[in-house]
Amino acid sequence: MIEIVIDLINTLKATVWDVLPIVVVIFGFQIFILRKPIPHLKKIITGFVLVLLGLAFFLEGLEAALFPLGKLMAQQLTDPAFIAGDEVGRVLEWWDYQWVYLFAFAIGFSTTIAEPSLLAVAIKANQVSAGSIGIWGLRIAVAIGVAIGIALGVYRIVTGTPLYWYIITGYVFVLIQTMFAPRMIIALAYDSGGVTTSTVTVPLVAALGLGLASTVPGRNPLLDGFGLIAFASLFPIMSVLAYAQLSEWSAKRSKKTLTE
Repeated sequence: MIEIVIDLINTLKATVWDVLPIVVVIFGFQIFILRKPIPHLKKIITGFVLVLLGLAFFLEGLEAALFPLGKLMAQQLTDPAFIAGDEVGRVLEWWDYQWVYLFAFAIGFSTTIAEPSLLAVAIKANQVSAGSIGIWGLRIAVAIGVAIGIALGVYRIVTGTPLYWYIITGYVFVLIQTMFAPRMIIALAYDSGGVTTSTVTVPLVAALGLGLASTVPGRNPLLDGFGLIAFASLFPIMSVLAYAQLSEWSAKRSKKTLTE
């Protein structure tokens, strides 16, 4: 118990140092550049304190539970005794890791749905678009993109194929989609790729990649364990652009049916 409290205090100290530059910039501009009093100062200070406490508890929870759990699951799912069963000792092929791909897809989807930064962007997009961009529609589209990306990234780790093949091909598809996607959604789609790599997704995905690279034969954790975050950033762009294109096509088809 004492060890947990000490870790929490250390995490809180680190969080204060991380948030301090933001506080200095905001208060500094308000006082020295704008030269205006800070409105609702008590509420703002209370809010900052709650943010610090929330981040500290959240980060400590990730470090104590989610990060080790993700690594443990990767190790257990890639255990030859689990994959091969009665055929322990045979050479494993990429298709023997189907449970790993399914787990990667599920963990990518669930962590993205739980990502607070994505929720904030989805709410703002819904407000700015006057409701035309649904909160859940955007979140699910991004989550599907992350899930597919991480599952494909896990396949890359298992097979040992070069990372740049996937990244270059993916961005070629993004450029093509951008040419045909509705202009309203393009900037939001590109931002959606960034908000997924935040506090919930990164620790679990990084743990999954390192755990896989440590247990899959012939893989190096430093060379192969990283790179899943790149998939988690790229594929949501593709899925959101595809979601907008499908929505636009469906709306045009419905309008055409009504006119006929």
